[in-house]
Amino acid sequence: MTPSAQVSAVIELLLNIQNQRHAPADATANRFFRQRRYIGGGDRRYVSAQIWEILRHYRKLQWWLKRVGSPINPRMMVSTFLVLSGQSVKEVSKLFSGEKYAPLPLKQNEELYLLSLEGKSFFSKEMPNAVKFEVPDWLYPLLEEQYADSIETELTALLEPAHLDLRVNTLKGDDRSTIKEKLKLEGIISTEMQFSPWGLRVEGRQSITSTNLFKEGDIEIQDEGSQLIALMTGATSQMRVLDFCAGAGGKTMAMAMMMQNKGHIIASDVSEVRLGAAQRRLRRAGAFNVETHQFVEGAKWIKRRIKSFDRVLVDAPCSGTGTWRRNPDARLKFRQIDLAELIAKQADILRSAATMVKEGGRLIYATCSLLQQENQYQIEQFLENHPDFHLVPPDTAEGLLPKEFTQHPTFQLTPAQYKTDGFFCAVLERKVSKVELS
Repeated sequence: MTPSAQVSAVIELLLNIQNQRHAPADATANRFFRQRRYIGGGDRRYVSAQIWEILRHYRKLQWWLKRVGSPINPRMMVSTFLVLSGQSVKEVSKLFSGEKYAPLPLKQNEELYLLSLEGKSFFSKEMPNAVKFEVPDWLYPLLEEQYADSIETELTALLEPAHLDLRVNTLKGDDRSTIKEKLKLEGIISTEMQFSPWGLRVEGRQSITSTNLFKEGDIEIQDEGSQLIALMTGATSQMRVLDFCAGAGGKTMAMAMMMQNKGHIIASDVSEVRLGAAQRRLRRAGAFNVETHQFVEGAKWIKRRIKSFDRVLVDAPCSGTGTWRRNPDARLKFRQIDLAELIAKQADILRSAATMVKEGGRLIYATCSLLQQENQYQIEQFLENHPDFHLVPPDTAEGLLPKEFTQHPTFQLTPAQYKTDGFFCAVLERKVSKVELS
């Protein structure tokens, strides 16, 4: 594709994302490229990279366009992005040539809008902080109250692109150092993670899913924070484990690996589609100690297993604020009513999951959220209503987790502090009933 054709594709894809606002941007982008097989790999990478950068600067682009009185549409957002990225209006005009596959030429008023932005950057001192950090106006005061003096550091890190994190699947036999060398042979350079004993971090955009190691199940794509959540369960080969909100099974697979394919795991989710994806991933990973069940209130499998699990993991549905580096479009859709609904849903899920934990067993609550309303406050409310549970440090096998994660019953990861996605985790234990002796 010519540079002009690439710009046309960026504009068209941005329009599709705006028109399908209820769908995740990555799903819209995947559909866009599937319908345009003629777009080669290099062009796809360019268009995707531009779109994701535009989504990271979305509110700022809108702010500048409003400031100069311009209409806000994909065409002006893309051209403004190019100008604020350092291109001159003259260079942008050449891309908007109107020739085959190129965007229509810039109109006189469009050129005037862009000329007034030439030489400026994405940021302005007059820009409200909520715009500067790309968060909803209603959410910024909550974050400011929570993070106080460190808010700029935290929210700046949340604007940066995320790393590509991998988990080595030891069920296949190879350890981390061996897989690192095998990746190198496939042209992929990785470094060992600081916290996860299974983790490798890859710089830049790499096509991991096309590697033999991925196809054979030797590696999985999984953020380091997510790997740490699995470790916090302390799951061992003698245990019965319930992954209550298993989704597509990322943490289920990690726990199966921890249990060396022994013991028993049930992966449950309300979505049959997600469980189908989990089953395919589990087969590829060689995890055979897992059965899957769709969660339906009152189902027989639930009634038969009340108070029977050593570990129950609740990876609760949440705002996903901790993953905004990967999903910058999500921050644009997050509403105050969404947070209220999520908090109520999380409380319901915790109550249901707690009934499955046996005496002396543990309930591990996790979110990929940065918000204390979904995290610390949620746990405080649960403990107030469930005096038979109490917070305890994890009992993960010695050496698997750094001390800073084993000495406390909760942790909050943020991109700024740990270079991971934002995750919260709390470990709770059901107390053993005292037996009265007559």
